[in-house]
Amino acid sequence: MSENTISDAVRKGYGAVATAGLSSDHDNIKGIAKAFGYSEEELASIPAESNMGLSCGNPVAMASIRAGETVVDLGAGGGLDVFLASKAVGPTGRAIGIDMTGDMVSLARKNAARGGYENVTFYLAEIEAMPIPSGSVDCVISNCVLNLCADKDVALKEIYRILKPGGRLAISDIALRKTLPAEVEKEVAAWTGCIAGAMTIDVNREKL
Repeated sequence: MSENTISDAVRKGYGAVATAGLSSDHDNIKGIAKAFGYSEEELASIPAESNMGLSCGNPVAMASIRAGETVVDLGAGGGLDVFLASKAVGPTGRAIGIDMTGDMVSLARKNAARGGYENVTFYLAEIEAMPIPSGSVDCVISNCVLNLCADKDVALKEIYRILKPGGRLAISDIALRKTLPAEVEKEVAAWTGCIAGAMTIDVNREKL
């Protein structure tokens, strides 16, 4: 599959999720988030619609975010991690969400307005080309999203570009213990499910 085919499939798949009405008000959706490390208090502190059960971890919990910092969330979805980061950076900091799906960005912006968040911004953009100045970000977080990038090298270079010297990257994602069969790597459903785009742990280390 071409990179455009993969991007189009991901955009279409997650656009459908954005308009499905999923939220923490559904016990199964809240249960997924709690299973992957979000506390009841964290989920109660943000708009319910920002959690759609798409997480595979809690990157904010391991990012050591400090007051006054600028944090960028890759593939922000409905804004779950952006809103948690915004609380950690406080009024003197900034939390930025990047997402390639228009419906997701629209939902995130609605959630931000509903929650009265003044230190958050959401951009409609691809991770491989972010509208963020070089060397301006303290911490980049990502939650089950880098696997959706067709070109990991370009995405990682872009992350490196926007980080300040000494900046941090906290990723929660799926990693493989062994290489996938070629036929699985070509399945669109496996890409949108964050499986076909996953890398082995060793390849992750090499690319980082």
